[in-house]
Amino acid sequence: MGAMSVIELSRPSGLVDHEVPDVDIVVPVYNEVAQIESSVRALYDFVNREFPLTARITIADNASTDGTWDRAVALANSLVGVRALHLDQKGRGRALRAAWSASDAAVVAYLDVDLSTGLDALLPLVAPLVSGHSDVAIGTRLAPGSRVVRGPVRELISRGYNSLLHLTLRGRFSDAQCGFKALRRDVALRLLPLVRDEEWFFDTELLVLAQRVGLRIHEVPVDWVDDPDSRVDLARTIRDDLRGVWRMLRHRDTGTGAPGNPQDEATSAELLRFAGVGIFSTLAYIAAFALLWPLVGGYAANALSVLGCGLANAAVHRRLARRGGGPGPARRAMQTSALLGVSLAVTTAALAIALSAAPRSLPIALAAVTVANALAALVRFWLLRTWVFRPRFRSAGPLPASADPSVSHELPRGA
Repeated sequence: MGAMSVIELSRPSGLVDHEVPDVDIVVPVYNEVAQIESSVRALYDFVNREFPLTARITIADNASTDGTWDRAVALANSLVGVRALHLDQKGRGRALRAAWSASDAAVVAYLDVDLSTGLDALLPLVAPLVSGHSDVAIGTRLAPGSRVVRGPVRELISRGYNSLLHLTLRGRFSDAQCGFKALRRDVALRLLPLVRDEEWFFDTELLVLAQRVGLRIHEVPVDWVDDPDSRVDLARTIRDDLRGVWRMLRHRDTGTGAPGNPQDEATSAELLRFAGVGIFSTLAYIAAFALLWPLVGGYAANALSVLGCGLANAAVHRRLARRGGGPGPARRAMQTSALLGVSLAVTTAALAIALSAAPRSLPIALAAVTVANALAALVRFWLLRTWVFRPRFRSAGPLPASADPSVSHELPRGA
């Protein structure tokens, strides 16, 4: 972690002076000079008017280069209960780790600087933590009761990513990446040393580890309006998130990324081969769909691409995983039909949505079916592990508390 400096100014009265606040609300920022002042002032006004608990706002600047830090210092100088913290290294996870570790509040929280999440959800988020009912609380855009405004591509990516977590890491939370979370401070201090990621995967790793050691995670449906000016590098974030998932999948018995036993390494290598087949199959599907689109239309192009690539995918998987004679012809036909049916249903639904929005746009249709095909691949992966090749892929199940004595004693339940 890089060096950091803290500026904290107080006046005779205000939301928080020298007292320990109930909640420390961290706002991580990186090159947000255009919106930091308006967002922090809006949050400050809301907390003063409508938030019934004492609070502090901490602006956590992670190596901004555009004047964001100067604005943060000015806000800390002019607003009671606002402080500014600067790190000389980039990374949202790094900023949260530093701010939460340095806090003295009973509950530590964070929200995105664009205020995409409606602030009315702030009290429902932290109340179960203040009362001791829960250990961790998250906002969710994917649960009943949420109201979300964002584009179809981001919606599909979000649902696909969380489905991946459910299938691979057995996540029981609905939305890992919503920028609206809180923890009891005692839980944060014990959990943070176990989290390895310093960037966007930080949230996911934190939740998976919390779940593995039996902490109670409270979910709050939120109102969410996507920021059209978001500068998140989706391709890089997806790549890094997948790497993080793979790391935690390989070391799911320890939860900390420590090396596993040789049998685990052999299983991981096998899973990697199967993932590689899936990637090449998806690329072949994209190419086939794009070539067939002008010849036979969207729905037929999708059906033919799914059929051809799905059959090839199943054949390669069977060749890689076969032991002995394998299942009989009838069972193979049933399994292959189920795998193809999943892909066809998901991609057809996505294509219908895309065509209703832009009937003649190949790029939009291609984006929709690509994301849908990736989502279907996650379902196929789960079916391959738990049904088609069950003897070869065995799920470790939820991590028992006794599996890692150091973790189980490090994170006790309760207040």
